[in-house]
Amino acid sequence: MLYPKHLTNNSKIGVVALSAGVGFCLEDYKKSIKSLENKGFSIIETASVRSSEEVANTPEIRAQELDRLVTDDDVEMIVCATGGDFLIEILPYVKDENIKKNPKWIMGASDPTSLLYLITTKLDIATIYGHNASSYDASVLHPSQEISLEIIKGNIPVQNSYPLYESNRKNRIDGYALDKEVFWETLNGDVDIEGRIIGGCIDCLRDLIGTRFDYTKDFIEKYKEDGIIWYFDIFSLSSEDFYRTLLQMKEAGWLKYVKGVIVGRVNYPSNFTSMTYEKALTKVFQDTPLIWNADIGHVAPKMTIINGSIVHIESKDGIGKIEMKEL
Repeated sequence: MLYPKHLTNNSKIGVVALSAGVGFCLEDYKKSIKSLENKGFSIIETASVRSSEEVANTPEIRAQELDRLVTDDDVEMIVCATGGDFLIEILPYVKDENIKKNPKWIMGASDPTSLLYLITTKLDIATIYGHNASSYDASVLHPSQEISLEIIKGNIPVQNSYPLYESNRKNRIDGYALDKEVFWETLNGDVDIEGRIIGGCIDCLRDLIGTRFDYTKDFIEKYKEDGIIWYFDIFSLSSEDFYRTLLQMKEAGWLKYVKGVIVGRVNYPSNFTSMTYEKALTKVFQDTPLIWNADIGHVAPKMTIINGSIVHIESKDGIGKIEMKEL
């Protein structure tokens, strides 16, 4: 696994809109960029970042803007502007050879999963999941946001579960509106596992299964001796869709060598049968160590995960921690 060079306090970060633009949340985005600049980073944007459209530009142009940042020697890291729904459109136009020649950290959350996952599983380059460039819009950053910025500088702390989570982001005034007690559920007893972690937003991962962008089997075969730990961020899949997606992954060979599974809180939960998300997990994974309602994904606070890294994860009595060990 190739780990890109870590950043310093004066590193240049390139922001790119690979799906939506930030025109719909421009003032919050400006605050977020100011936070990054206050941390000492220099920011440059590609032309489509501030688009107000639900798709920032054509797939070809979005991929070209990514490539310009990849091949710019002054840019040390690339961060996706925000999420969206259509990043998968750019994958046919992404120049893998340039990413391989110019490995640098690429970070995003939600829809950027499709690109991050492809880079790690196909090119064997670690990527970062957890935050977008628009994610730092508070006047005082939450510890989880601060940690994400430490991680890109190579300071890799143990990430412990937080006391509270945000049940409704509409209640935000300045920063997260944390109001509910965090409790990591362990569905098959206490969890203490170590292995190589991979995953992302499962709403996006499901679209890659069986396509020409699916290099999962190559990846898990290469690292089978480590054992594979999957992490899943559920945006809006119903419990039934989640179950069917897990079954599809299993039949496609993705879940071979699985050593454990950790799942974040569901952003928009729903169901239309008696199937629950917890039941879906236990039906598919049976005796595999399982963690549910972790601090991963769309529901803040959110831990930062390095795709492709060796991690040690523990969870007991509602309290959990993640330690990324191989860097």
